[in-house]
Amino acid sequence: MSEANDVRWMQYALTLARRAADQGEVPVGCVIVHEGEIIGEGWNQPIATSDPTAHAEIVALRDAGRRRGNYRLSGATLYVTLEPCLMCAGAMVHARIARLVFGATDPKRGAVDSTAKAFETRGLNHRVEVSGGILESECATVLRDFFRERRD
Repeated sequence: MSEANDVRWMQYALTLARRAADQGEVPVGCVIVHEGEIIGEGWNQPIATSDPTAHAEIVALRDAGRRRGNYRLSGATLYVTLEPCLMCAGAMVHARIARLVFGATDPKRGAVDSTAKAFETRGLNHRVEVSGGILESECATVLRDFFRERRD
């Protein structure tokens, strides 16, 4: 994938993150792409669904699995505005996501580069290629603005 494609899909993930913010959820958005087509999308929804697993990535993985009729998403790229947590990284391994592209790092919960290197865990039967920092500033600003408004 080219950097231009990564930017394009991250911009779409940012649109989904803003949808989460509009619903009072932490603004994280995710889109899953395979061969240039969207196969799944989601945004944070744990408050609305009373489901602690309803992170943007999990919602998008569920959507892609339903659309494809298979939870295995080999060859797909997952774009998400915030570095995934350990739960979401594990789900990507199980789904056989080929590539992860994330925007902002998460120094407290990020499990890909920040607090852990989840994809480097010994014994995994699948490896995920990672590219981070795509539209990092824009992704971080959406989060920062959301929490600033909540505090004010």
